Amino acid sequence: MAVVKGLEGVIAAESKISSIIDDQLTYAGYNIDDLASNSSFEEVIYLLWHNELPNEEQLAQLRGELAAQAKLPDPVLEHLKSYDLKTVHPMSALRTAVSLLGLYDEEAEVNTPEANAKKAIRLQAQIATLVAAFSRIRSGHEPVAPRADYSYAANFLYMFNEKEPEDIEVEAMNKALVLHADHELNASTFTARVCVGTLSDMYSGLTAAIGALKGPLHGGANEAVMEMLFDINDIENVEAYLEDKFAKKEKIMGMGHRVYKQGDPRAKFLKEMSRELTEISGQSKWYEMSVKVEDIVKREKNLPANVDFYSATVYYSLGIDHDLYTPIFTVSRFSGWIAHILEQFSDNRLIRPRAEYVGETHRTYTSLEERI
Repeated sequence: MAVVKGLEGVIAAESKISSIIDDQLTYAGYNIDDLASNSSFEEVIYLLWHNELPNEEQLAQLRGELAAQAKLPDPVLEHLKSYDLKTVHPMSALRTAVSLLGLYDEEAEVNTPEANAKKAIRLQAQIATLVAAFSRIRSGHEPVAPRADYSYAANFLYMFNEKEPEDIEVEAMNKALVLHADHELNASTFTARVCVGTLSDMYSGLTAAIGALKGPLHGGANEAVMEMLFDINDIENVEAYLEDKFAKKEKIMGMGHRVYKQGDPRAKFLKEMSRELTEISGQSKWYEMSVKVEDIVKREKNLPANVDFYSATVYYSLGIDHDLYTPIFTVSRFSGWIAHILEQFSDNRLIRPRAEYVGETHRTYTSLEERI
């Protein structure tokens, strides 16, 4: 059997959650263009978990349940305050805090469908509060309590800044959450399914997924994009910067994708939001630099921008520190991870691939005294 490095193109599961076919992304059969243009993140959460869009009553119930469960246990907040916030990586803090949440959930170890449905609500509600609280504490401020009268996206921004967000800001955050919610069997989703495939609990599966998302080849790409733009700093420096990268054969973060060949269908939505937000905030140079980077890389390397590329300048325009971009990705992707965890539980089989051994063979043990 031939080895497929990175399992590229290998079909490892059947799923009804999302698909990528002919460069088109769908959630439960709905095209991402349609969802990004029309739906709220709460609708997408319901869709991923139930395989259908909610009616008004179902949506209102979900919103009410999320609002009711958004508060964090006090010991978790105190734990966040105990971190060395000058050195801790936000994703490391998030990974630890999500695992800690399980210690304060009486149903953490109960793997019935009913218990997992309730945990899904709690975790999706609390993850936004957790990321916002980390940001506030790190900045020397007290965490902001969630508000039940805001949408998920609006409440998330409110907990960051303790002020009512502008409509354009809520629209941008909602689109970002919708666009990042799920992406078939990506590295972190596969990690979550492998973990719970052992019949481990939902907290363990999500903690494992966060560890996978932390890497710069996955969720950390948008953070690296903003760091690249900081390094370039001016549109006049773009060509020289990229020529140096090309000469050194270094990767340009946020460009190209393992699955999409003609371009990531999600990128255009955040590109437009980046244009609008940077113009409003008087920081158009970040958008203009991004466009020039994209044009040159596409021309020279035939690599179009992916969803991470323009999400960087969207979040920057919202006043969010660039090292929090991957935690924000996590807030959205929790909805998809939870959907896959529930799907894995519903028809579980232990995920246990094989490895082709390429080491030495027929070796004979020698005593310690005989070894040179």
